Amino acid sequence: MTDTEKMTIDNRSRAALFSSPEFRRQYDSADLNAAPSQEDGVSRQAWFIKKARELVLEREQAAGRRLTACTVTFGCQMNERDSEKLRGILDLVGFEESADENADFVIYNTCTVRENANLRVYGHLGQLLSYKKKNPQMMIALCGCMMQEPKVVEKICSDYGFVNLVFGTHNIHRFAEYLVSVLLDPEEQHIEIFEKEENITEDLPTERTYRFKSGVNIMFGCNNFCTYCIVPYVRGRERSREPKDILREVEELAADGVVEVMLLGQNVNSYGRGLEDPMTFAALLREIEKADGIERIRFMTSHPKDLSDELIETMAQSKKICHHLHLPLQSGSSALLKKMNRHYTRESYLALVDRLRAAIPDLSITTDIIVGFPGETEADIQDTIDIVRQVRYDSAFTFIYSKRTGTPAASWENQVPEDVIKDRFDRVLKEVQTVGRERSSRFVGQTEEILVESVNRQDPSLVTGRDEHNLVVHFPGTPDLIGKIVSVYLDEAKGFYYFGHKV
Repeated sequence: MTDTEKMTIDNRSRAALFSSPEFRRQYDSADLNAAPSQEDGVSRQAWFIKKARELVLEREQAAGRRLTACTVTFGCQMNERDSEKLRGILDLVGFEESADENADFVIYNTCTVRENANLRVYGHLGQLLSYKKKNPQMMIALCGCMMQEPKVVEKICSDYGFVNLVFGTHNIHRFAEYLVSVLLDPEEQHIEIFEKEENITEDLPTERTYRFKSGVNIMFGCNNFCTYCIVPYVRGRERSREPKDILREVEELAADGVVEVMLLGQNVNSYGRGLEDPMTFAALLREIEKADGIERIRFMTSHPKDLSDELIETMAQSKKICHHLHLPLQSGSSALLKKMNRHYTRESYLALVDRLRAAIPDLSITTDIIVGFPGETEADIQDTIDIVRQVRYDSAFTFIYSKRTGTPAASWENQVPEDVIKDRFDRVLKEVQTVGRERSSRFVGQTEEILVESVNRQDPSLVTGRDEHNLVVHFPGTPDLIGKIVSVYLDEAKGFYYFGHKV
């Protein structure tokens, strides 16, 4: 029996490495003397993970040391969750995590929402080339949304021939399979991009960033086609996971010590459409709330056009769903919202906020705002500032519009001059920060339940966590509190965070 065959999944090298019972069963039964399953599923990927471990062990023996790997994530929480799966596989096959990109294996999980994200990746690749010259055995992989663009793949092939592996968003579950191909033939550039997702493979190992909280994908893709956004073109159309698979994953995470889950999707409010037995997002939340051990439920992102009264009622009645909602506005102008293809008006958005606040008075609302969208006028920006004042967001991600090649808005002629955009952006940001500071101080003098996430970076005598409103709180504590929910009296607000003491 080889070292590979002796290894069991329970011998974790890190506390946050998680694998489901089904994966463990498939991994332990995988026979490397037989061919892998032809069916694209967990059995096939378990075989390749086991094979990759065998190949990594051979490389380690030749090098006389552990091999290192570094995963760099660009983009959204969906990408972060995908990277946890990549890290889980790298951990399981034997790579030691590297603190930087000077490693034996580097993988970039890319974002392509803005053109600048692409440029950042190209810049990082230039740095990797210098590392690879010093370490010819180094392997480099690119995956994620950026790789779904044909022009990007062409550029990688022509200008970055030292990249070993390229794959996209729809076949990330095949990472172990591709890793084996690279280990067996490191001189070849391995490229496989799927135009659409044919299979959602569950049960692959993940290495969570936090042992006590985890993201859970409930759906993939987007059907909204906002005129500024590339996501539907690179992530594909909406596909909802089966409720039973989501609930099983949540229950397994709870058994592994997770107390908070973040349900993830480009538009969670449209969850369930297309399932054989459709289920609303609100109904899914009610089922997840039944999971023993889960104490907090968060979700993002919510599209205003699909946020139902059923969801509002479910949030108001729940004892586990956090009173925080990320509700992207993008613009306070109905005219611009129509050009953006957002399918709501400023009036309907404000009416939705009124219903939310009536049902959940302490609700924290955060948002996204775009400044400088093509055709934007001074009146439009005043409409946006007015909504910031009316809604009183706890915080907002405020972006300068960036032309995204491949989207309708990028080719429109009425682009706003840069100097005008900067002035408008500064004014919107100032209003957002003023309102946010006022709004975020409202809990001073109250006791809040805080999920402790880490030791404070600036002061190790403090620990840092979040309350259900997603507000950051620092208070005196010790590392043994990490992962626990504790009662903290909020003494003082400092902008967008609090100082308090444990009670």
